[in-house]
Amino acid sequence: MLDSNLKAQLKAYLEKITMPIELVSSLDDGPKSAELAGLLGQIAELSDKVSHVRADDNARRPSFLIRRTGTDIGVRFAGIPMGHEFTSLVLALLQVGGHPSREAQELLDQVRDLDGDFLFETYFSLSCQNCPDVVQALNLMSVINPRIRHVAIDGALFKEEVDARKVMAVPTVFLNGEVFGQGRMDLAQIVAKIDVNASARAAEKIRAKDAFDVLVVGGGPAGAAAAIYAARKGIRTGVAAERFGGQVLDTMGIENFISVPYTEGPKLAAQLEAHVKDNDVDIMNLQQAIELVPATTPGGLVEVKLENGASLKSRTVILSTGARWRTMDVPGEDDYRNKGVAYCPHCDGPLFKGKRTAVIGGGNSGVEAAIDLAGIVAHVTLIEFDSQLRADAVLQTKLRSLPNVTIITSALTTEVKGNGERVTGLVYKDRTTDQLHEVELEGIFVQIGLVPNTEWLKGTVALSPRGEVEVNARGETSVPGVFAAGDCTTVPYKQIVIAMGEGSKAALSAFDYMIRLPQDVAKAA
Repeated sequence: MLDSNLKAQLKAYLEKITMPIELVSSLDDGPKSAELAGLLGQIAELSDKVSHVRADDNARRPSFLIRRTGTDIGVRFAGIPMGHEFTSLVLALLQVGGHPSREAQELLDQVRDLDGDFLFETYFSLSCQNCPDVVQALNLMSVINPRIRHVAIDGALFKEEVDARKVMAVPTVFLNGEVFGQGRMDLAQIVAKIDVNASARAAEKIRAKDAFDVLVVGGGPAGAAAAIYAARKGIRTGVAAERFGGQVLDTMGIENFISVPYTEGPKLAAQLEAHVKDNDVDIMNLQQAIELVPATTPGGLVEVKLENGASLKSRTVILSTGARWRTMDVPGEDDYRNKGVAYCPHCDGPLFKGKRTAVIGGGNSGVEAAIDLAGIVAHVTLIEFDSQLRADAVLQTKLRSLPNVTIITSALTTEVKGNGERVTGLVYKDRTTDQLHEVELEGIFVQIGLVPNTEWLKGTVALSPRGEVEVNARGETSVPGVFAAGDCTTVPYKQIVIAMGEGSKAALSAFDYMIRLPQDVAKAA
């Protein structure tokens, strides 16, 4: 399974192991078990600190336990962790083998101090770019705290489990047999859900912070660029974000980021965060802004109130809260979210293998989703509101060449149908005749654009009819000392490279604003 290049890389990683580990497999006579046995054998050959033994002591087959020899410390994979999960496998080998994590020591101590017995089970798919963060976080927790156990399960190999537990989106995490969460979560987010006092402690720390010169709200490409440019001016800079990386974390392949022929969203997000940390920026993750309070005097401090009850003050604020997937806002959509209604075809597509699906939206994202799904599912119905598809011509040509795709234009989805447990169909209206039609299917993938995350700013800064923050050529908003950048603004073309440029510009404008304040005002602030 591992080519010579991959073997060489893995061999170099395994040299970092300080404690011997065992790969304990549970196999059957199937081809996937043979494939896993081959993989584990190859890994064991690369280091004298790694051994493979077949025990057949677990009901899930094929599966294997990575165990620190002579201890109960270990993590289990049910399936073959290749694809996006290969990195999870490598990290598990290293961490069980004694190599330290790079996570903040304070967070690691928080995991170590968790009181209780926790059995986590995570269902993933090999094509899911959102799954590795969850798998890696829970694996690390099980290495640090002996009362935490984790099993990562490939939903495509354990379909009976997936169906029995009604898993229709990945990652889906169970804790002690009950659904714990769905979607991307990092270590801090998982710990915050378990440690009920974490939010209060974070709020207490934030209340003790001095005012910033520049406070960036949002941690996507625009926010990261703004923070770096501000910090390089030698001024006190902070970032408050729900999750660093923003919507980039949900992006699969990126091929138009200038000078980088190809990268993936999670990798780029990690690089953005590392770059920001290199510039002495105070990063406050898991923080949701709920209110902006303008300065009461010219050049005074702007206040940002947070969901946890704390607030931050700053001489200037840069809004870079980005956008989120637009929903259809039709009956049944919320009821069947993650029960057949999905927004990430790369993540959840494999769960619908052999089933009937629909894609809502005929732009580039929708057509790309339909093309990807057509190679997995039984049939794809693409529904577009306009009279024609809006995707690039090359994508349309590819889509129309696929035998299991039906394209319906001039159609408005009006309802999602279900049986109480999962999606069974959808209803759409033909906009040329007003006639209603029902399509029987099992999955609906919504790809109809973005909505800016600006609801919390209504009544404070000027917003466009679409809810975007209105900015001028310098990134200035209608409120003095408040700037904005990225997908939450009226700047056209929502692209990563444009967001970075706008974030940089907003930081330079904020700095320019501060140095032009009268000296007495600047000192007072």
